[in-house]
Amino acid sequence: MSYLVPAEFVTKMVDAGESKVHMSTRDTLIRAYMAGAILALAAVFAITIAVQTGVFLIGAILFPVGFCMLYLMGFDLLTGVFVLTPLALLDKRPGVTPKAILRNWGLVFVGNFAGALTVAFMMAFVFTYGFNIEPGAVGEKIAGVGEARTLGYAEYGGAGWFTIFIRGMLCNWMVSMGVVGAMISTSVSGKVIAMWMPIMLFFFMGFEHSVVNMFLFPSGIIMGGNFSVMDYLVWNEIPTVLGNLVGGLAFTGLTLYTTHVRTAAKRKVASSSAQSVSA
Repeated sequence: MSYLVPAEFVTKMVDAGESKVHMSTRDTLIRAYMAGAILALAAVFAITIAVQTGVFLIGAILFPVGFCMLYLMGFDLLTGVFVLTPLALLDKRPGVTPKAILRNWGLVFVGNFAGALTVAFMMAFVFTYGFNIEPGAVGEKIAGVGEARTLGYAEYGGAGWFTIFIRGMLCNWMVSMGVVGAMISTSVSGKVIAMWMPIMLFFFMGFEHSVVNMFLFPSGIIMGGNFSVMDYLVWNEIPTVLGNLVGGLAFTGLTLYTTHVRTAAKRKVASSSAQSVSA
C-alpha cells in the first residue's frame, strides 16, 4: 500500500504544520468548519447505530468513517493542529512563531465549534420535527451523555477534572496517530486503514475529544439535558482541550520528531578484531 518509512512521513508532518501556520484566515476557517461539521455527523451516525443495535462496539467500528472523510478532503481538526504546528516551530521553519501557532489554534477552534454547533442545531431540528415533539431515543441518549460527562465528573471535584484531562490526553494520543496515519501511505486504502484503527479505539474507550464534544454537549443542552453551558465548559471542554494538546504533542508529535528527525548519534562499536590486527 505504498508505505512511507517514518523518516519520510515525519518530515511530511513538519511540512504540514508549517503549511497550516501560514494558511490564510479564510481557508483555515473554512477547513476547520467543515471538519467540525463532518465529525459531528459521524458522532450522530455512531450513536444512532449504537442505540438502534444496542451494541456500542458497532458504532465505534463505524465512527471513523467521518474522520477518514474529513482528512481525505484536507479539512482540519483542532486535535490535529495541536500536534503538527509545534513541530514546525521546533524545526525552525521560516515565519513559524508561537504567536502564529496560537493564531492558527484559535481560528481552528472557532471553525470546528461553528461547524459542530451547526450540525447540533440541524440534528436537533430533525429529531424533534422543528422542536414540536420529543427528541426520541437518539436525542435522549445524547442529552444523557452530556449530563454524565459533565455533572458526573463534577461529583468528584478535582479528581473528576483531572480524569477528563487524562482521558483527553489518551484521546489525542490515538487521534493524532490517525492524523499521522493519513501520511504514511500514498494510496487511499492505505490511508484509510491507518486512520481507522486508532480512531475506533478512542471512540470505543470513551476518551474525550474536544471537537466531538463541541457537538455532543451543545446538542445535549438543546435537547433538554440537565446541565448548563458553564458545566460543559468547566467540566468538559476546557480540560479536554488541554488534555488533547498535551497528549497528542507529547505521545505522538514529539516522540516521532525526536527519534526520526532529530535522531541521536549512532553508537560506534569498536571492532575487537580490527584492534587485534592493528596491534
